[in-house]
Amino acid sequence: MIQEFWSFCLTRLEQELPQQQFNTWIKTLRAEIAERADGAVLNLYAPNRFVLQWVRERYLRRITELADEFHAGPLAVELQLPAGGAARTVAPATGTAARAVTEGATANRSESSAATEAAVATPPEAPPARPAAPAVIVPRAEPEPASAPTSALDIAYDKTRLNPDFTFDTLVTGRANDLARAAAMQVAQNPGTSYNPLFIYGGVGLGKTHLVHAIGNAVFRHNPRAVIRYVHVEDYYADVVRAYQQKSFDAFKRYYRSLDMLIIDDIQFFNNKNRTQEEFFHAFNALTEARKQIVITCDTYPKDIQGLEDRLISRFDWGLTVQIEPPELEMRVAILKKKAEVLRVAVDDDVAFLIAKNLRSNVRELEGALNKVVAYARFHGRQIGLEVAKDALKDLLHAHNRQLSIEHIQKTVADYYKIKVADMHSKKRTRVIARPRQVAMWLAKELTPMSLPAIGEAFGGRDHTTVLHACRTITELRLGDAQLNHDVHVLTQVLRG
Repeated sequence: MIQEFWSFCLTRLEQELPQQQFNTWIKTLRAEIAERADGAVLNLYAPNRFVLQWVRERYLRRITELADEFHAGPLAVELQLPAGGAARTVAPATGTAARAVTEGATANRSESSAATEAAVATPPEAPPARPAAPAVIVPRAEPEPASAPTSALDIAYDKTRLNPDFTFDTLVTGRANDLARAAAMQVAQNPGTSYNPLFIYGGVGLGKTHLVHAIGNAVFRHNPRAVIRYVHVEDYYADVVRAYQQKSFDAFKRYYRSLDMLIIDDIQFFNNKNRTQEEFFHAFNALTEARKQIVITCDTYPKDIQGLEDRLISRFDWGLTVQIEPPELEMRVAILKKKAEVLRVAVDDDVAFLIAKNLRSNVRELEGALNKVVAYARFHGRQIGLEVAKDALKDLLHAHNRQLSIEHIQKTVADYYKIKVADMHSKKRTRVIARPRQVAMWLAKELTPMSLPAIGEAFGGRDHTTVLHACRTITELRLGDAQLNHDVHVLTQVLRG
């Protein structure tokens, strides 16, 4: 029965997933039967920790759903890394999903030897990218049968470390990321000539990584011969350290300077890593001189990065610097709806609005809240609705709603602009006071669940139309006033801790 299920599962997943994803993640799993006192269990073995984590986060839920669909009762499905000792292997599936799922010691030795040779011949592979933006790499699994070789295109794509799920089509757009998205699409259409480098900054979980992967995927789709590499800063640092230890800097330099596009994520972690900054500085110069595209992400404005050399910061200004802001209410609702589609659950507008209204920080927080609601509903056997969402998120909603008060926002803004808190309540209309007061109103609207009338009352009994005017003024001015935009960004980061 379990053998039949795994064959069924492979066939269904191959039909549902893009071929690239199926080959990279599902076909690398090795299925075995484990006997227990309470019955048989299907163990799925991943070739490494990265694949294990990725499959667990993205596909294990679907595999479990298929198990429920195939069996009258629940079937235990576990995902783990291989352990010592032999196990009975599930028979291979038939049809296009079929593949051998046995693995011997000889194959293991062969893989180990091949990996060692590859490390000598080319710059070593860095550790996989962070979970927020997993790098797509070819797991070292058992060799494919000779009758089904991996295509050269698949190999080339795997080397990019791009995530195939992160495209412009899957990106939820809104006012918060419109400018960044437009710049990214321009770079994707004209790499090396438009906005080089493209520097995208914003808080954690706002979609920076999604956007830069979308650029890489669009370029690769248009030109599969383009040599593209996505790398997290910590992985670049690891490459530098490895090159230093192995005295292989020449190979390191040749590799990074041979790229057509370098996408480097979270550059703020370059701080105080002098040798890494030195190598990146020279790679940056070589790539830009050759009109090769560089795309960079950071959690803050370039000039606010601590411990980064001035010569690097000045070069970031050569291209275009754009910000991704926290999503506005409508965009947060759209993000939740999109996530619900991925999860294959029905979420009505009331539930999406409840989550979006109370959780404002970033996309990850929104998706985490929705996952919690879905899990709570399934555990309790209830339909997802407003009351279920409130029950599932009561602690989270309470914590977020009490985090910020308007009084705290007023004090923070007053301290920043060096005015008195009393000025927030006064009728003074001089620019030095009125503008900080408008900024504080905008922050109160964006960072608290307070209504416009309530915000107006907290600012000296002002009418809600005054608050609305202040918010619209700040929103419009930020489009053309770099200093004001910087002030609002800094204050937002300070208030969110």
